[in-house]
Order: sequence, then C-alpha cells, then structure tokens
Amino acid sequence: MLATFGMVGCIDAPVSDVDLKPDESGVYHVIPTGKWTIQQVLDHVADDRDNKHIIVHAGVYRPSEFGQALIWFQRKHDGIILEAEGDVTLTAENPELGDSSEPHFPAVVNHVVYFGDGVSPRTTLRGFTITGARGLMTTEGEQRVEPDSPTPDLVKNLLFYADGGGIKVFGRSYPTLEELKVVNNTAAMCGGGISIEHRGFNDDWVRIRDCVFQGNRCPGTGAAIDLLSGSSAIIDNCLVVENISNYGYDFIATTYGLHYHDQHGSGALTVFPHSRVEVRNCTFAGNWNGVDDRGEANLYEGCIFWHNDASDGSRSGGPYEIDIVDASRVRNCYLRGGLGDLRKALNPQHNNLEADDPNFDLDFTPRHPSYRGVGYRPISKGHEPDDGPVD
Repeated sequence: MLATFGMVGCIDAPVSDVDLKPDESGVYHVIPTGKWTIQQVLDHVADDRDNKHIIVHAGVYRPSEFGQALIWFQRKHDGIILEAEGDVTLTAENPELGDSSEPHFPAVVNHVVYFGDGVSPRTTLRGFTITGARGLMTTEGEQRVEPDSPTPDLVKNLLFYADGGGIKVFGRSYPTLEELKVVNNTAAMCGGGISIEHRGFNDDWVRIRDCVFQGNRCPGTGAAIDLLSGSSAIIDNCLVVENISNYGYDFIATTYGLHYHDQHGSGALTVFPHSRVEVRNCTFAGNWNGVDDRGEANLYEGCIFWHNDASDGSRSGGPYEIDIVDASRVRNCYLRGGLGDLRKALNPQHNNLEADDPNFDLDFTPRHPSYRGVGYRPISKGHEPDDGPVD
C-alpha cells in the first residue's frame, strides 16, 4: 500500500496525523493536494533514523508566505533523498501574495531551495524543475532557515540574501544535485541559477550532475552557477544555455561599490579566486559569456563552448567563450564564437579552438561526428556520471 500525504491513486480519504509515516518500502510521499507541505515532511523525516527517502509527486509546489526559501535543508536534514516523480515544479512564486506593482512579483522567497551549514553529499535533490525566483531580497525568516552560527566565518552578509535565485548553498554544505531543470530564475545580485558560498570550507564538493540551466539571469556574476571565493563544485554532464548576467554591473558598482570584470563581464559559470571546480562533458551555448575562472588548475574536460555571445553591448569588451587564468587542466574542449579563448591560455594541441558547427538537435546533442564523447547528453541517451574528483 502507498502511504501518501493526500489523495493519490486508489486512496480517496483525507489523511490524518497518523498517516505521516513511510510506505512499506520506507519511502515517504508528498502530493500537491495533500495535508503536509514538503518542508513539514522534511522536518519529520529528519527525526526518522531509519527512513530518509521522500518522493514528491507531480504538481506545482509554491511558498505560502514571504521568506528565504520554499524548502530548506539544515544539518538535521542531512542524508535525506528528496526525489521528484513525474513533472514536479518547485517555484518561488505565489501570485496570491504580495503586491503586483513590486518588481519581484509574484516571487515571495529569495531562493527556491536552500542548503545550509552541515549538509553532506548524502543529501540529494533529484528530478525537479526549479523556477520562479525574481530577485527578491528579504531578511524575513532567515533564522528559520539558518540560525546564527558561532563560527565567525559564517556570519550572514549581503550575499546570503542576494545570491542564488534557484538554489543557495551556504557554509559547510555539499549536497548532491541530480537531474534538475533550473530555469528562468533571477537573483538580486549573483548566481541566478545556483550560488555556492562555502566561505573557505571547501574540503568537499557540491556535486551537480545531469542538470539543465536555462534562462537564468542576474545583474552580477554567474548567471547559471556562481562559485564565490573558497567554494568547490563538480559539474558533470550539464547543459548551460541562454543564461544572462552582467546587465547590472553599473548599478552594483554605484550601490554597493563592487566591481568584477568590468570590461568583458562574467560568464554563465563564474569561479572566483580560491575556488575549485571540475567541469566534465558540459555544453555552454547562447549565454552572455561562457565561463570565467580565477581559480588555480581547475579541470574542464570534454566541454563545448558555442557562441556564448548574447551580450547587450553594455560592456566595453566583447563576449567570450572562456576567460581562465590557469588553463593547465583544460583539455578536449571545443570552442567557437565571440573572442573565444579570451586570454589565449588554452593549449591548442589539447583543445579545438576553431570547432566545427556541432549541429545541435533539440536536446542540444551534437550531431557532428567530431563531437562524439564531447559535451552534454540527456541521460536517456546514455551517460555514466563520475562520482568524485580526479587527481
């Protein structure tokens, strides 16, 4: 029998408090018309020592109040697998709340999903569409999602609230993110899709696999993925398309006194100094710039950078495919478009700097035979993810 929080399948009676329990296989279930919110089930499962798997069934899930996030994971939630079954959308929007004249309307939370301090790679988010962030920056509910830490390096600042429209990762937090569609989110400052802010606690990695980042925006850096200084991520088999940053550089400089890459702007993926990233078999196409990386010896392997030239012309320098300081571990990457390799740092013997047209299909799988084994592939077309960093 399927134990659910609401009505699904042959179950036709409202659930009661005693129904907040797993099914016979140890799995909890959430449905959009059910009694329990996703967060309520997360909090309940946090206290269940034996059963850590939650399936969320098809539907759209919205916040019911203004705050930091629709759902959040803290140390107590470590080890939970939250998985979508069917077409499941998590959104920051609730048009029944708020003022339609506000620029962030109808969003009512800063981030759709928040991962806080104390989350390990055992904590997994899988299969959701994450959307609807609109650049809201409120301090409401911040103690609820992330109580103040006694660790001085984890004091919340502007970027805690302003970065990470779709997903915010903060502190000693290393979740596994799989098969997500992070689409059409806007952050108030940086990281329209995901902001990773480890604050130097980057001995482990956020693992991002088989995900799509499309149509995310931010006025600052990292429209799709933003790794703030001292952060780490492994990004494997992801599609990064049509993400736009950089359009608010002048406002950020005037309002906050912050400057970064004023001439050419940042990439869809931004890697700040002292951050670590390994990017394998990803496709970057149609973004305003591909990747900018100020880290040391970061890995880019088997990636496609194709015409990331969606600039609005507000930067004095032109768009580029990759702007990387240390290209010693960039290999088997295919580039074409804009200024290409901005710093002329890539080894042309190990990379194709004048790549042929990949002739993408509708899934952004390249049809051109020279791209075999290079770039993103939908998992339905056969991809085996890597589980960890390489030496």
